[in-house]
Amino acid sequence: MSIQPLPKHRLIAVYLLLCMSLGGLAIRLAWLQVIDTNNLQARARAIQTQSKQPLGKRRTIVDRTGRLVALDEERFTLWAHPRYFNFPGDDPQKVRRADEVATRLAAVLAVPGDTLLQRMAGRPSGVKLRTDIDPETAARISQLGISGLDLEAYPQRIYPQGSLFANVVGFLNLERVPQAGLEQSRNSDLQRQETTVSMRRGADGTPLPEGLSAGSLYGDDLRLQLTLDARLQQVAQQALANQVKAWKAKRAAALVMDVRNGEMLALASYPSYDPNQFWTFNPGLFREWSVQDLYEPGSTFKPINLAIALQEKGIDPKGKVHDGGQLTIGGWPIFNHDRKGNGLIDYPTVLEVSSNVAMVQAMAKVKRDRFWHWLNAIGIDERPDTDLPGAVAGELKPRNVFTSHPIEPAVAAFGQGFSLTPLKLLQLHAMLANGGRLVSPHITRGLRSGDALAGSNGASGLQLLDPAVTRTVMGWMEQVVANSASLGIRVPGYRIGGKTGTAQKAERGVYIPGALITSFVGHLPMENPRYVVLVVVDEPKGGNTYGSTVAAPVARQIIDALLVLEQIPPSKPEELAARKPRP
Repeated sequence: MSIQPLPKHRLIAVYLLLCMSLGGLAIRLAWLQVIDTNNLQARARAIQTQSKQPLGKRRTIVDRTGRLVALDEERFTLWAHPRYFNFPGDDPQKVRRADEVATRLAAVLAVPGDTLLQRMAGRPSGVKLRTDIDPETAARISQLGISGLDLEAYPQRIYPQGSLFANVVGFLNLERVPQAGLEQSRNSDLQRQETTVSMRRGADGTPLPEGLSAGSLYGDDLRLQLTLDARLQQVAQQALANQVKAWKAKRAAALVMDVRNGEMLALASYPSYDPNQFWTFNPGLFREWSVQDLYEPGSTFKPINLAIALQEKGIDPKGKVHDGGQLTIGGWPIFNHDRKGNGLIDYPTVLEVSSNVAMVQAMAKVKRDRFWHWLNAIGIDERPDTDLPGAVAGELKPRNVFTSHPIEPAVAAFGQGFSLTPLKLLQLHAMLANGGRLVSPHITRGLRSGDALAGSNGASGLQLLDPAVTRTVMGWMEQVVANSASLGIRVPGYRIGGKTGTAQKAERGVYIPGALITSFVGHLPMENPRYVVLVVVDEPKGGNTYGSTVAAPVARQIIDALLVLEQIPPSKPEELAARKPRP
């Protein structure tokens, strides 16, 4: 068969077709390299760049010694997409059965395979298999290498101390919205500074430094440090729990303050709740009542009033007052708690026997207007300057009512007729202990970086009372403890002052029959006052319910722990030495 030459026009057609193709390729190449460059670069970066979205973590909270109080831990939710199930080494097009995946997951999750299979039954995608998965379990799931399983990370707030700090720290709800305590009041301070980080990677996945701005990889390691001590808080809460149960009381609170600067070492209350399982508790427990609820302080306010009388020079520190057991003011009868008189007694004895009648006689020597002035000046009816969430102001009768009705200053003389919070009473007793300065009670020392801890602040506060006046009253309170062996507050080798209180409980201005609030306030060490301890027990039941029998035993346990934890040296070393048994 002979070969026929191709027609010339065909060769020309093929040649032109090839030229046109090459020309089209050249034009396309020029288009991509010159005109469409930005679009291609954007598409390439989209493939090469990995964006890391912030999880919305919160900062850690620690106590004064660095113990963890609240922190965020990473948790995971496991999602299943049965239509994409595939095992490592399988053909990419192969889809594994749900029961095969459930069998492998059951061993890792410690969940029956049938349970997992039921959840996936008939659903091709978007099945939530489990939430609250810890990082270790999530890592084991990832190691299975099963396609069609996704782990979604999220932060979870954990409170390692349980109920110990619930009353002041609060909690986040399931949507991570703060609901109470410092979590709510310091919300902005507790939110970490997080940004979306975009990082370019090479073909092998290696991170590339290109495109990272300065500080983009910064890790926020700030922590909120409290002034509270978990060890002392534990002692206080346990002592309160035992006493509330023993006396079938409604509730109780214990507060410890450094009188120099207002730092709170303990603020415990009972009953409390576990913020890790807040949904199982009565919402009424979510508020700290010692900061938010008012009560009439009763006899624990008598030292404050005596300081006012001394400041006004209404009484002589070495003077005496007559206690007849009862008297009538403006038609109203006033009695001592035991309805007995004590005769002519000095002011240390007035506190020791807690005479209402003697207090009325003493404060009658202060002009009513000046008495009201001082109650107002020390902030009875003002909210304390504090970082404690929810703190409220007390209630004080208007000046015209207080000065025109003789019964008002009379009952105020022994701590009734006005109301305040236990926190406010603690602040006022700190004023007596530190030489007359009104300090601001607080429970935080601010944000600190990493493991760094802040030290205690120096002395602070507004000077209101003469230091000589407060030293005199503190001396009287020391005699109360020294002369009351049955009180159970005396600690061998230490000088301690204190005052009990047993007050009627009022609600909406009306006293509740049989309802009492018992309390005890203590100061130590008396040679250089540093700490004030206040215990308040609300509505104890039974006979013999007094501040000395209900509140003082709790205070003694707290004082014992405080002496050890703060390493307070003995006031009288020779007394301790004399008590040591000889070998």
